[in-house]
Amino acid sequence: MVDSPPGAGKSTLVVRAAGELAAAGEPLMIVAQTNEQVDDLIARLGARSPEVPVGRLSAVDYEASDRVRDHPRCRVGAKVAELGDPAVTIGTAAKWATVTDGSWPWAIVDEAYQMRSDALLRVAPRFVRALFVGDPGQLDPFSTVEVERWTGLSWDPMQSAVAVLLRHNPDLPVHRLPVSWRLPHTAAPVVAEAFYPFTGFRSGTGPGDRSLRFGSSSGDPLDDVLDGAAETGWGLHELPGRFTIRTDAEAAAACAALAARALTREAVTVSESGGGALTADRIAIGAAHRDQAAAIRSFLPPEAKGVTVDTANRLQGREYDLTIVLHPLSGRQDATAFHLESGRLCVLTSRHRHACVVVAREGIAELLDAHPSTEPVHLNVPVKFPDGWEANQAILAYLHKGLSLRRHEPLR
Repeated sequence: MVDSPPGAGKSTLVVRAAGELAAAGEPLMIVAQTNEQVDDLIARLGARSPEVPVGRLSAVDYEASDRVRDHPRCRVGAKVAELGDPAVTIGTAAKWATVTDGSWPWAIVDEAYQMRSDALLRVAPRFVRALFVGDPGQLDPFSTVEVERWTGLSWDPMQSAVAVLLRHNPDLPVHRLPVSWRLPHTAAPVVAEAFYPFTGFRSGTGPGDRSLRFGSSSGDPLDDVLDGAAETGWGLHELPGRFTIRTDAEAAAACAALAARALTREAVTVSESGGGALTADRIAIGAAHRDQAAAIRSFLPPEAKGVTVDTANRLQGREYDLTIVLHPLSGRQDATAFHLESGRLCVLTSRHRHACVVVAREGIAELLDAHPSTEPVHLNVPVKFPDGWEANQAILAYLHKGLSLRRHEPLR
């Protein structure tokens, strides 16, 4: 098992390990959690080891993406028999669960903390040895049905594959990647303290290695928060405290306006891997709910339509130069377990290479104080760290009190 903080090179490890095993003549299966992750790994495999034949297990109606078609030796099929005899066979956990014959000497399970334990049970007969790679701070597996009946059982299907694996194999070696190559030096300590209190990590870059510079400023609140984020790595755009519906139009408009303003100011990025103009495809806006993401998209002007707007669940594993986050607790009257989950805020605040701007209504700290965690404590359920309440408080405290961070008036 290999634990990895955000941007520490999980995909690089998976691709390199796959290439080494293929070169040694060892057939390999790779299990990912989403089709997006599968296609991304195929593209990376094609870039690093183009000579290695790859088989892409897919649904019958799957249409190969450009990344898959660009791989020089990738074959797509709904069944293992349709793939020939590739060195690497890759598919989602859901697709692998339909495979009932055959076995592979090696398997790599990517994003293993997002894999439910019942999904692991269904694919375990297909491999002899496995490398599990994942980020313990990201979102836990979720379900749309009631799961309390299994709470506390060692085979609870809502536990992650890693949790069940370690509970039944406590002596299993666990390795940790200590460096994040995505998060800048301004973000790594903040994210590590809030979401990885016992397995901290550091940034692979230091002061001066990266920069984000915006063009001329008009001096309005939007420009001020963007300038502050470019300087310190973080920005906080606060709106007046108010209870709102989930699709808060003012907050959604503020998120869209920040992204549009970042584009019109002709920003330039510089980093150890190069740089260039800040384009729409290098900006992301994250929210907790799909309807919030849809509301934000509706406010984007035509020149900003290329900006990625999505939920934390779908932003996992992706990275951008600038991210704008609609805080999950903004405008709420209560602090539910869903909105307090530490992994959700961790994903939203750890996608950036240069800066992250949080949009929120005032009063979140008071909301947290008024709604301490009241989740029931179950027997035989390991305590999860970090606690979502504490992680939210830690991020807010840094945004409000961190050096050089400034609070701003709302957009009028």
